[in-house]
Amino acid sequence: MAKLALCFLVAFAALGHFTDAFSILPANWMQWSLITVQSITWENCDSGKLPGTIKSLSISPNPISIPGDVTVSMVLNTEVPLSSPVQIQISAEKEMLGEWLTVPCIDQLGSCTYNDVCDMLDTFFKPGKQCPAPLQTYGLPCHCPFKAGTYTLPSTSVTIPNLSLPSWLAEGSYRVSGILSQNNQEIGCAKFTFTLATPSSWWW
Repeated sequence: MAKLALCFLVAFAALGHFTDAFSILPANWMQWSLITVQSITWENCDSGKLPGTIKSLSISPNPISIPGDVTVSMVLNTEVPLSSPVQIQISAEKEMLGEWLTVPCIDQLGSCTYNDVCDMLDTFFKPGKQCPAPLQTYGLPCHCPFKAGTYTLPSTSVTIPNLSLPSWLAEGSYRVSGILSQNNQEIGCAKFTFTLATPSSWWW
């Protein structure tokens, strides 16, 4: 699961570099003046038996305000190298009336399958260019292939810009699992839970 978490980390660090992508949004998206993410939990859903695992992950403050500053630290370990194509299958559920309902894949958000994370990373970070901070600072890669080994991100503060959410993604409790695979072999799996809160006012 380390590779999946590393991909999340890379995309997380990229937020400050593609804010302009939110200037053109689908008709069913709206922008919120504030988003808060609360009560984040995580676990390796494979009990650490797969080649990739999250050894530690810390995110603060709680709740996280977006836009705002977030401090993250992470230790990941992988026993196998990873190269394109790398697939991530995301399963997202929302709690409604005491039941967990599947969040469909709409506009590439929700319960979606991404066939090659390496291509996605190349979209965020142009090949041949240096990785942005804090990745470059700590020698963390932002392109495939990823070598086997341990990846450590010390406590690092990142500013997350104002984001936009689809109109169907309302406040509530969510649980998300991700399975990363290569050549039809499962490399890692992790589960995350969180609560999303939004202000009562917005514009379309």
